[in-house]
Amino acid sequence: MDPKLAELARHHLVAENNQDLEATLATLHPECRFDDLATGQTWHGRDGAAAHYRQWWTTFDVEVKRGPGQVSAWNADNVCMAEATWHGRHIGRFLGIEPTGRTIVQPFVVVLGFRDGLMVSERFHYDLGALLRQIGGPSVPALDELPYRRAA
Repeated sequence: MDPKLAELARHHLVAENNQDLEATLATLHPECRFDDLATGQTWHGRDGAAAHYRQWWTTFDVEVKRGPGQVSAWNADNVCMAEATWHGRHIGRFLGIEPTGRTIVQPFVVVLGFRDGLMVSERFHYDLGALLRQIGGPSVPALDELPYRRAA
């Protein structure tokens, strides 16, 4: 792990949690790419990244925290894979679902790539069905009877 890249990732997370767009974008490579694999959305470049962050900040008012037992790991190519959890409320329209004000606690995995000392990619993996259930979205009949962790 390159300590400078680890510090950059920490700085990025602080800026993101403060919803400081300028500071968040400053950590990104101009050719960055963001992939939300659950929704199939992809954003390119800093303008695309800005749209990605605005979507999450205006839809869920989220803060990213690492929970108990969640880990991160770096490989030899300075790629970081991390588990974390979004904590927030559904405050804006998401995938056609009007805001419900409900609290979300949504674990996810992100894979971070780096180039030229900046973040060049983020790939998000999370359970879209679980997120939709937390905000009162469309029912998935087979899942309705299963227990699910409730937002605190």
